[in-house]
Amino acid sequence: MNMSANTSNSRSYPLGSVVYPAGVNFSVFSKSANAMELLLFDNADDARPSRVIRLHPKTNNTYHYWHVFVAGIGHGQLYGYRAYGPSEQSKGFRFDPEKVLLDPYAKAVAVPEGYDRLKASLPGDNCGTAMKGIVIDLRGYDWQDDRPLKRPFSKTVIYEMHVGGFTRHHSSGLQPEIRGTYEGVTQKIPYLKDLGVTAVELLPVFQFDPQDCPQSLVNYWGYCPVSFFAPHQGYSSFKDPLGSLNEFRDMVKALHRAGIEVILDVVYNHTAEGDHTGPVLCWRGFENSVYYMLEADQARYANYSGTGNTLNTNQTIVRRMILDSLRYWVQVMHVDGFRFDLASILSRDEEGRPLTKPPLLLDIETDPVLAGIKLIAEAWDPGGLYQLGSFISDRWKEWNGQFRDDIRSFVRGDNGSVSKLSARLLASPDIFGHEELEAEQSINFVTCHDGFTLNDLVTYSEKYNLENGEQNRDGNNNNLSWNCGFEGPTDHPGVEKLRCRQIKNILTLNLLALGTPMLLMGDEARRTQLGNNNAYCQDNELSWFDWSLPEKHAGLRRFVKELIAYRLICLDPEGNDDLSLNELLAQAQVKWHGVRLDNPDWAAYSHSLALTAFNSTKKLMTHVMMNAYTEPLQFEIPPNAGNQWRRCIDTFHESPEDILEWDNAPLVQARKYLVQSHSIVALFSIGEYDH
Repeated sequence: MNMSANTSNSRSYPLGSVVYPAGVNFSVFSKSANAMELLLFDNADDARPSRVIRLHPKTNNTYHYWHVFVAGIGHGQLYGYRAYGPSEQSKGFRFDPEKVLLDPYAKAVAVPEGYDRLKASLPGDNCGTAMKGIVIDLRGYDWQDDRPLKRPFSKTVIYEMHVGGFTRHHSSGLQPEIRGTYEGVTQKIPYLKDLGVTAVELLPVFQFDPQDCPQSLVNYWGYCPVSFFAPHQGYSSFKDPLGSLNEFRDMVKALHRAGIEVILDVVYNHTAEGDHTGPVLCWRGFENSVYYMLEADQARYANYSGTGNTLNTNQTIVRRMILDSLRYWVQVMHVDGFRFDLASILSRDEEGRPLTKPPLLLDIETDPVLAGIKLIAEAWDPGGLYQLGSFISDRWKEWNGQFRDDIRSFVRGDNGSVSKLSARLLASPDIFGHEELEAEQSINFVTCHDGFTLNDLVTYSEKYNLENGEQNRDGNNNNLSWNCGFEGPTDHPGVEKLRCRQIKNILTLNLLALGTPMLLMGDEARRTQLGNNNAYCQDNELSWFDWSLPEKHAGLRRFVKELIAYRLICLDPEGNDDLSLNELLAQAQVKWHGVRLDNPDWAAYSHSLALTAFNSTKKLMTHVMMNAYTEPLQFEIPPNAGNQWRRCIDTFHESPEDILEWDNAPLVQARKYLVQSHSIVALFSIGEYDH
């Protein structure tokens, strides 16, 4: 049914749908459309709209913005658009009025049970199978004085996790309707708090397309957004799609009460609309050549993301949309920070060329709404940009892939790894030091969602990705992993002891190194993906957190918990939140050793290293001995001027002797310590030092 609407109060701003007492104002950008229809729906699966409101090109169009005020509707109204215009792919136009388009600024998304990505790719009407926007009245939520925590990076320990996979396993102990949801995360906050992590980094929670996946599998990770404003409906325990908004905010509020920050992994480099054969879901149908970088023929997409398309992030309209999205998640959803997927793409101009001063990145770091918010960059892209250590400014922290590789190499005993290890332990000055960046500039991780879990890193020397349907061609072939003498799971006690030791070695280096540490969900309990190092399409028990593991590996979980506590003590035992890691490092002192004091062996064949560090107050001294060799080594211990060394960490020992609180740690009075093969030992001493 065609109906008109009162346009006298219609306005072009704000974009999206905004609720007023008398009705709702709608506004959407489309420069080249010659006609626009607003579609109103009663239900997500409706095969036709309940109302069709035609927007007049004179009275409902201001410059490039189509807008209309519809009286008598409000919160909860479902809607979409049809955009009419040229379909000349050689000129960059891909208008398709048969397709229902999702509002780029929709704050919530209704996904029909029969959602069909393919129907959005083929000719014909897709009304009943298209996602719809939902009108949201953002007023009225009670935040109860909640604020972003703004914890300094020097006090931050990040836990990267998947909202769905964290609690979807039947062993979670949650009711079935709660598993895999924002509420599920909320219910498991005591576990996170007990572990000691201070921030969760959530894999994408923007509404994404689970069908954006080959071989009829499911896109599990969510790096395929269809909205930059709406929380993913699939992670809500409410059947009503409106419930996801408050459920997400409840989760954030509860995490803040527990002292845990919320960092979102955000994907602003590409969308779920794919390559030139992909579906028309949203941006492509409104203004293809504005939202995307196109090849010279205008018919195909520049593919710096490796996923088929690349957002035109430094185009004015797209820049504004990304900034509006970031502000929304900070102001309305109260998140504490963002990790930008393939962030180097955000530094490319409209032709794909790298910019020295990218407008979008400068806008983000200078925006007053985003001041104090954590900004983390994955400083590379599949198009060849690798900007680790040279990202735009010191406001941005960076995922340190070199830390990952060099820690893996040392722990498995590779030649030439000792000199690299020394740099990684001191926040990678060879990468970041030339810019005098803060030590916490380096986000230190050894495992993340992309690649082996920590358990699999010491269990498999090869990847096993056959279940992904690509004949094991997908995923990284260079994992720097070692199976400890047997490929795959085993009950052999010697192999299992070595694997557990190697896991503790990696965790020790990760959590005691200068920089900002990040742990992968479940590594503290030996979560396995059975050798799959690219489980993006595995929304099943292969990827989910098995909640029987924390009890099975309670000793390892305790080891991680105590390590986190020691990290905070080592960096700043007096709890001075005002000091950055650089200031702490400048006030401290570090000496390098080999098996003999003051005689480090930097040779390529060396597999051992030791360091002595005094903290900034000179009241705590730490001596760490690292042996990646296949045989035990005797390390000399520095004299201690009358104070006592205590052996707090020895990864060779089994729990609970592998890590001990200060009062229970045994004294070490000898001048040498035998460090077993593939082991790390940390001695601590508290007293007054004059060095």
